[in-house]
Amino acid sequence: MFLLIFFADMLNKGLPAFKQAMVNVEVNYSEEASRSGRAAIDRDLSSIVSRSVVRVIPLEMRNDPSLLGTTQTRWVLASAEVDQYLKGNRARRLDADDMARIDSLVASGQIEMRFNSGFFSRGDSKMAELAGIMSAVVGTVMTMIVTLAIAFPIGVMTAIYLEEFAPDNRLTQLIEININNLAAIPSILFGLLGLAIFINFFGVPRSSPLVGGMTLALMTLPVIIISTRTALRSVPESIRHAAFGVGCSRWQVVKDHVLPLAMPGIMTGSIIGLAQAMGETAPLIIVGMVAFIPDVTASFTEAATVMPAQVFTWSGEPDRAFVEKTAGGILVLLAVLISLNASAVLLRKKFERRW
Repeated sequence: MFLLIFFADMLNKGLPAFKQAMVNVEVNYSEEASRSGRAAIDRDLSSIVSRSVVRVIPLEMRNDPSLLGTTQTRWVLASAEVDQYLKGNRARRLDADDMARIDSLVASGQIEMRFNSGFFSRGDSKMAELAGIMSAVVGTVMTMIVTLAIAFPIGVMTAIYLEEFAPDNRLTQLIEININNLAAIPSILFGLLGLAIFINFFGVPRSSPLVGGMTLALMTLPVIIISTRTALRSVPESIRHAAFGVGCSRWQVVKDHVLPLAMPGIMTGSIIGLAQAMGETAPLIIVGMVAFIPDVTASFTEAATVMPAQVFTWSGEPDRAFVEKTAGGILVLLAVLISLNASAVLLRKKFERRW
């Protein structure tokens, strides 16, 4: 029941984020407009149009001098207050005259609600109508690449050693106990560990996908190790005995017979561990991945943010328009996480072999 209430609330608040009010205005590219973008738009519409449009007009004229002296009709972003008013929310900064003007523009077709493609193509912004999740999505992908590149090979090799090669003594028993304990440690402690070791000791750039991925790799390692050991253990001993019987070495038995049969279970556990890491916020806040990132990050060592941290940042904004941005970001994140978990289930069902 609580899950249904949660999803219904997120859909109710988040779906409006995928629509955005657009205004059809005449833009006058004059000399005065090159100094102040506000002069390019009718004064009666300047309070309705987003400030981002006004700011970019002088830049457009500098980049394309042929625009000077022309007048063009364009669909541009409406302000967040206008957008919220059209979505039925309270607009505190609009007076009665503004509302009447907006209603007349809607009736004449000069204001329309359109699909908000900018939500998926732009980075963060302090102006709610301009804020998007593109920079957070790219930061998340880069962070997950680092996490997978570190956690998967180390986790699988560790599990193979412990399950197939390690002697049963006190040292290996201690290692196994600690791996199981690490899987239950609060994620924020991994953030403190990443801050102390990777940033303060090794000097890895703060807020970067590199340090975020390394921190999440520490947290994901126990999950991958445990799931890989379970997958290896599920392969029948008769497979190993048959391989030994035809003269295979222990490494050949593992590499050519056990590991291929255990790979579906390994992939399933790895995908679930990666999905869990993708939804983490606390460790990434500790290593600084809550930075304001308006542009897409181009390097693994540059400052970046991730989708959970972006949602956390928007949730603290006082502007009413950021409420739907927060819910919209949650919906996108949930869609990605559900897709990852569904792919893990499908992989397991397709490739799993029952003995």
